[in-house]
Amino acid sequence: MKSKRMASTKLTASRLPALFAACLIAHLASQASAAEPSAKPVFLYSRHFNAQGEGRYLADGTYKEVLTRLRDTFEVRVHSEAPTDKSLAGVAVVLISNPSDKAVGDNQPPPHVGPTDIAALTRFVERGGGLIVMGNQENHNLEIEDTNKLLARFGLGFTNLYTDAKQLVIAKDTPIIGGLRWAYYTGNLATVDAKHPAKPRSLVPNDLNRKPLKGTRDQAGPLLAVAEPGRGRVVIVTDAGWITDASLSGAGVGDVAIKEQDNFEIFRRLATWAAAGAAKR
Repeated sequence: MKSKRMASTKLTASRLPALFAACLIAHLASQASAAEPSAKPVFLYSRHFNAQGEGRYLADGTYKEVLTRLRDTFEVRVHSEAPTDKSLAGVAVVLISNPSDKAVGDNQPPPHVGPTDIAALTRFVERGGGLIVMGNQENHNLEIEDTNKLLARFGLGFTNLYTDAKQLVIAKDTPIIGGLRWAYYTGNLATVDAKHPAKPRSLVPNDLNRKPLKGTRDQAGPLLAVAEPGRGRVVIVTDAGWITDASLSGAGVGDVAIKEQDNFEIFRRLATWAAAGAAKR
């Protein structure tokens, strides 16, 4: 019996180095795997519908801060390619901000949203992609007639009715962005077709109890709306200046400054929500 126990002990001892090495390798592998960053969803800021020479809302201009901060959550890309299956491949969410109506200076007129664009973006969304389209106030070379042909696919649209700058405190029970403070810097009213199969709905209606900080325009209706066509998600916002560097810092736009705001967090949450469907593709 004693010799058997000794043999067993020797056998166990002989296996210890191999077992230790195997455990160590497995531990190091798991640590390396945990240290590797996971792939981030792709956020594309599309400048295709912005006029050449249009200096507002440039990625390295007034949108520099928001895009820089978004890189904590997304892989951020910026380009002016037309929306196609190829240019949208691998993208989780697309931002189109203040699509231009007319040429700037001596440059060529900008492309308006056309049937081919509508088809590509509709396919992209219905397959799980996210789309954010932002309008604006007047005198910002904003095109809405052809843009609305795209938005109509999702039961949404823009108007030429305006609300002046104000701080909006979003109701706490609002999905996605409830309880946050929105520094809204003037924009056009949205429309929502409640009967549309894409389930469009107003997310932030204008609060007429909060008066504009400057100006008298104050339209009843949606300022921010969403829809869920197919497997994708769509967001429309009736202001493009609310995520500029000056807005995020509290410096404000023009002669209106709204210092108490959660604008970046609102945008981050909306972008994250819009991108969620892409993970299921």
